Amino acid sequence: MPEISENELTANAKPLWLKALTAVQVSNHSYAVTLLQGILNDNPGFLEARKLLRKCELQLTGGAKKKSGLFGIQTGGMGLMKPQNQAKKDPLGALPLLEKELEKDPLNEAANELLFDICVKLEFLNTAAFALETVRSSNPENAKLLKKLAAFYSSRNMHELAGEVYNDIIRHHPTDGEAIKGAKDASARASMQKQRWDENASMRDLMRDTSQFEELEKSSRTGLTREQLEDRRDKTIEKYNANPNHLATVKELAGIYEQLEDWHNAHNFYQWAFSLSTGDVALESKASAMKDKAIEADLRALESAVAADPDNAELRTALEERRRDRLTEQVQEAKRRVDQNPTDPQLRYELGNALYQSGDLSAAIPHLQQATRNPHIRTKVLLLLGRTFKGKAMFDLSIKQLSDALADLHAMDGTKKEVLYEKGLIHEEMGDKKSALDCFKQIYEVDYGYRDVARRVESSYA
Repeated sequence: MPEISENELTANAKPLWLKALTAVQVSNHSYAVTLLQGILNDNPGFLEARKLLRKCELQLTGGAKKKSGLFGIQTGGMGLMKPQNQAKKDPLGALPLLEKELEKDPLNEAANELLFDICVKLEFLNTAAFALETVRSSNPENAKLLKKLAAFYSSRNMHELAGEVYNDIIRHHPTDGEAIKGAKDASARASMQKQRWDENASMRDLMRDTSQFEELEKSSRTGLTREQLEDRRDKTIEKYNANPNHLATVKELAGIYEQLEDWHNAHNFYQWAFSLSTGDVALESKASAMKDKAIEADLRALESAVAADPDNAELRTALEERRRDRLTEQVQEAKRRVDQNPTDPQLRYELGNALYQSGDLSAAIPHLQQATRNPHIRTKVLLLLGRTFKGKAMFDLSIKQLSDALADLHAMDGTKKEVLYEKGLIHEEMGDKKSALDCFKQIYEVDYGYRDVARRVESSYA
């Protein structure tokens, strides 16, 4: 049984799919979950339904993974025994059982790994990737499962994606030799793959199965040269002009503009695609992201103009006004997203960050406090909360937030260094030089070149 698209849904499932999309639009996530699980029971290869199901579940659970319980077993782990046993004799029959467990904890790593293993057996390869990508987005420090995902991509000759996963591992585990080697190998294979494609004027002549070619082509678009992308854009524009309401063409054109980093056009076409779709939240999110990139690009262009002509008072004034407007826009957009999904800790963090950047520290605090509920962003939330209290000269509360953040950090990675450095600066402002030096020394012991810690530590001995 292959993976299917929306057009290939069974006749009974299509009206249920439309009902599920409508339920999501009105934020009736519980009802949407029930509908989507029913659709997947009869159409287990319909990946879009599984993706939407997971988003609804995350809304209902607040986007947080359940904490480990007794003996370090993740909550819900015992509930996996039944789908695990079922998967050995009937992988397809195990999927509904597994989805019931994921409904309770959609970020459960053991459950998502089991989903991956089952989908590989069923040859639902894109669904298998989605299962481990869920882990990658929620807990990028899980090197074991990320290596499994990278190896999976490599086995499918998707070397560029494999390299990205290995690089994620390295960001959190800089000394992981296996990941370092994997990243180098993936980069080399991706380069060789791109070179082979460039040497062939037409891959279609070498591929008997057109659908196989299109899948390969889609997965490797990021390897196209700018000239090839522009050629593809021009051909897609012709298709668009022939039928501006064809959703697939509009999405393709939006994706091409995104790869060309033409953010304004990418935003316009993703927004149009969202209008044509039945409330596709992924397209809405894409349109919003492209709008942000377009605004940032305009701001950088203005900054470059000021750098090139620093004596131009008119340009400097325009830049200052644009920066103020940008901060206001970010706060307004973040508030809009929170109003739509008030239980999402990630959106609360984004609003708190926007308010912090705009200087409204008091308004930022309650949103950041709510964002600490998500364990996957808790550390960076506490860091920002510490800086917010510092900005209000509430140093004791700031130290408390940073100490809580350090309690969750074990490896001396970039995040822990940043938290220690910030804590050291606050101790200095409080006149506690001993505690400040202790923070700087912890960094100095593992990273001599980090910021100015060497000067701070060595001057204390002088």
